[in-house]
Amino acid sequence: MIMKLDFASSVPIYQQIRDQIVQAVADGDYLDGDRLPTIRALAGEAGINTMTVNKAYQLLKQEGYIITDRRNGAIVQCSGGRKKAVEKKVNKELELLAAEAKIAGISQEEFLEFCRKAYSG
Repeated sequence: MIMKLDFASSVPIYQQIRDQIVQAVADGDYLDGDRLPTIRALAGEAGINTMTVNKAYQLLKQEGYIITDRRNGAIVQCSGGRKKAVEKKVNKELELLAAEAKIAGISQEEFLEFCRKAYSG
């Protein structure tokens, strides 16, 4: 897995890793049950500390995107009880984005079109 990390970004590296893995799952690059690269392999490939990758994997585990096992490593888990947690998160974030859009003068139709485009990829 090739990571595109922006070391000058204000977004922490572990968050960039997390976000790219979530996007890869959404895009179908990783399917339910697929193994992610080992922490050591991903850190070596990206040229970063293993603790940074470990932090990203721990976040993914807490969010329910992966399960970890000492023998099998990190395995993608994209089914199951994730829906309610994601619905709650999306609703909260969309409410804030909708408020910001209203203040900026973006119409409801424009906002919905942005949502459609973002969802479609």
